[in-house]
Amino acid sequence: NEGRVEVNFNGQWGTVCDDLWTIEDANVACKHLGYGAATMALGRAAFGQGDGTIWLDNLRCTGSETDLFSCPHNGPNVHNCGHNEDAGVVCTDIRLADGNNSYSGRVEVFTMGEWGTVCDDSWQINDAGTACRQLGFPRGASQEIVGFGGGTGRIWLDDLYCGYTSQSLLTCPKGRPTGSHNCDHSEDAGTVCIPVRLVNGNCENEGRVEVFHNGNWGTVCDDFWNTADATVVCKQLGYESNGVVAYGRAEFGQGTGDIILDNLICRGNESSIFDCPHNGETVHNCNHAEDAGVFCPIPAQGALRLGGGSVETEGRLEVYLGSSWGTVCDDMFGINDANVACRQLGFLDAISVEPRTTFGYGGGPIYFDDVQCRGNESRLIDCPRRAAGHNCGHHEDVGVRCNPCPPDRQIRLVDGAVPNEGRVEIRSGCSGEWGTVCDDGWDHTDARVVCRQLGFGSSGTAIGSAGFGQGLGPIWLDSVLCTGNESSISSCGHFGVNFTRACSHLEDAGVNCSGSNGTAVRLVGGSSYNEGRVEVNYNGEWGIVCDDGWDDTD
Repeated sequence: NEGRVEVNFNGQWGTVCDDLWTIEDANVACKHLGYGAATMALGRAAFGQGDGTIWLDNLRCTGSETDLFSCPHNGPNVHNCGHNEDAGVVCTDIRLADGNNSYSGRVEVFTMGEWGTVCDDSWQINDAGTACRQLGFPRGASQEIVGFGGGTGRIWLDDLYCGYTSQSLLTCPKGRPTGSHNCDHSEDAGTVCIPVRLVNGNCENEGRVEVFHNGNWGTVCDDFWNTADATVVCKQLGYESNGVVAYGRAEFGQGTGDIILDNLICRGNESSIFDCPHNGETVHNCNHAEDAGVFCPIPAQGALRLGGGSVETEGRLEVYLGSSWGTVCDDMFGINDANVACRQLGFLDAISVEPRTTFGYGGGPIYFDDVQCRGNESRLIDCPRRAAGHNCGHHEDVGVRCNPCPPDRQIRLVDGAVPNEGRVEIRSGCSGEWGTVCDDGWDHTDARVVCRQLGFGSSGTAIGSAGFGQGLGPIWLDSVLCTGNESSISSCGHFGVNFTRACSHLEDAGVNCSGSNGTAVRLVGGSSYNEGRVEVNYNGEWGIVCDDGWDDTD
């Protein structure tokens, strides 16, 4: 799967000059040969000098061509090269078949001159991630699955035990020799790779955003690019969402190849950048001077996340230590431990501790074992546990189901001159504490949702920069993105409760519900936010409602 590239023209083999030879050209050569993508495009006769004619020079492939002669070039035998400039490639000996896109599918490997599949016995996220890294996806896999149909031919690998940094399936430890297995093709393993990478940053958590589409990497245009879009990228790559910075104007240098996405309008809670509304792949009016970039915050030590669940409130419990995510062993893990974990994750409390492998095997280190929380700790890392090491395997990775917080139904306007204007404050369903909204992305559409929620009609003006003074307490919401049809601000897209980036109370959002001819309603004097004396606002003055004829319908 590596060597000097030679092409046949008019029945004669010859070489390719390395002038302008890039990974896009190498990809075309590798795919023409039946391999996966190229991992390296080499020049200067890295595999020795050829002889005969130099058929091609100054190739300018996009990566989508079927053969090198289909790429723009000088013309056959038109060059200014010697054989000391012969081009070479290293092709991947792995591919994905029958997937829904170019970054998912059944895993197939090439060895002993033949393509074959991988059995799913012991197939875990580490194995799936290794397959993705081998294919050129630096962040590995988002999930390991079976479901892309059975392949044909040989089943080359079974009982793999790849590490979380392994680079090739063929070199991973395995329980059986290559070609030996106890499987059939109904057990063929598959993977879904993470089709996003950051390029040209000073560290791994920043850079130009590049996405994978139709077998090639390309860039994202900065039109409409904001923190909500950048947050989706960072979460997809496994980073924090609190503190994301969105960059435009090719802050990390100009990319090459296709501009794949433009006019992204993410809410911030999508699982993939491709799930956000956009113009359509490769539909844009941009150039590479507009390439988008991001800075993604590294998670804090002891940060938690849930993986493998079908909803955001459940999943395999994972913890961030050092510079990587790892799992928690289920030895001695009980409901007190789950309560601490769920509260740290921003939920109300725990519903249950889930049996082994409910949410699949994790990858990476097993960081915590024998956890014994009292139940009043604020973070799982603060709980007593085994001092060092563990006696577990990933088949013992613990999972939890958490109770979501009640919706943030209560909202109020504070410090306005009249009741229909003021600083927007909402009350957390988990803590019951009042807090503010950051003005990042705050616009008239968001203001109209607030005004309608408060009963002031659908006319509203957005006011930022603490126009009604600075609030106190937490900043509950940031980068709110309403469509205008929501019944409450909690239903709008946003970073998540208390997932604010670099906001301060100098950025507290406000509204003016001008032109309102409706009435606002509030509950007063109750022991909780959903009960109390009914008061209404009419012509700027609050008053009460008499109970004559008052019934359940009212």
